[in-house]
Amino acid sequence: MNVRRTARSFRRPLMTALALVGFATCAAIASAEGSTPAKAGRVVAITFDDLPYASDGSTVSPDAAIAAQRHIVSVLRRARVPATGFVNEDKVQALGPAGPRLLAEWNKGLLALGNHGYSHFDSNDLNVAGIEKEITGGEATIRPMATSSDRPISFFRFPLNHVGDTETKRLAIEKLLASHGYKLAASTIDTSDYLFNNAYERALIERDKGMMQRVRRAYLDHTRVQIAYYGELDRKVLGRDVPAIMLLHANRLNAATIEALLGLFRSAGYGFVSLARAQADPAYSAMPAVATKFGPMWAYRWARERQVKVDGRLEQEPPDWISAYASKTP
Repeated sequence: MNVRRTARSFRRPLMTALALVGFATCAAIASAEGSTPAKAGRVVAITFDDLPYASDGSTVSPDAAIAAQRHIVSVLRRARVPATGFVNEDKVQALGPAGPRLLAEWNKGLLALGNHGYSHFDSNDLNVAGIEKEITGGEATIRPMATSSDRPISFFRFPLNHVGDTETKRLAIEKLLASHGYKLAASTIDTSDYLFNNAYERALIERDKGMMQRVRRAYLDHTRVQIAYYGELDRKVLGRDVPAIMLLHANRLNAATIEALLGLFRSAGYGFVSLARAQADPAYSAMPAVATKFGPMWAYRWARERQVKVDGRLEQEPPDWISAYASKTP
């Protein structure tokens, strides 16, 4: 994933900016083991961004990328879990002939393809014409592939979840998506998996099995906390459970932990549904009317839209050692 940001430089200002500070969402969500058990009937849609593989291209070989993607698909199929994979066309091209072959595995059964743009662009930096070019460029491989199988490409997810830094652009984006037949793909659970993956990639390079295990454990612990946190936040803002939408990336860390990630949701009382079914809930009937240069999860947008007081500073950050290890000089 070609995102240049740290947990503190991105997440802290974001949550402070969106929060109406001073209202605690849930004191218990700081600990996974201390969170309230989830009620039966909760559902989550699993989504993966940056298909066919999320990488800066500096460390991961095509063979490793292909192996990771195939493992993710295999586990999802075996577990009969619906999932949507959002594709960057430039990443498809970077993998050569293997790129379309990998995507074909997402174009069948309970898996579905989505558009993530030609490149991992930032809509904050583009005008509407530039955004439209990214949308149409992102269809080069996936549109013919889906059409040939009589399957729709229904959702577009903006990289970084940047969907309009001004009200004018936000409204233009809303019209633009509709004109191309897309629904905006929402995100309600964020785990900063790209930060953990950066650390995991370093451990792989150094062949440090102990560190690989430590990173995996820290990632799963953090994910457990985030599932609880965002569930409480949704209930605080909307007064009820809504179908959750898990934001993941196609990387080697998620390939190594996908079974455990699904297990976390099962343990919390969640079942799995498609993105289309999740976003059929009335909560997703319209884009949140919130212009922001940041990319917060939907509960923060809903809170600002409804003027519900929440304090995003209560959200737990990834451990400091994760970023420190990932960025250390070899």
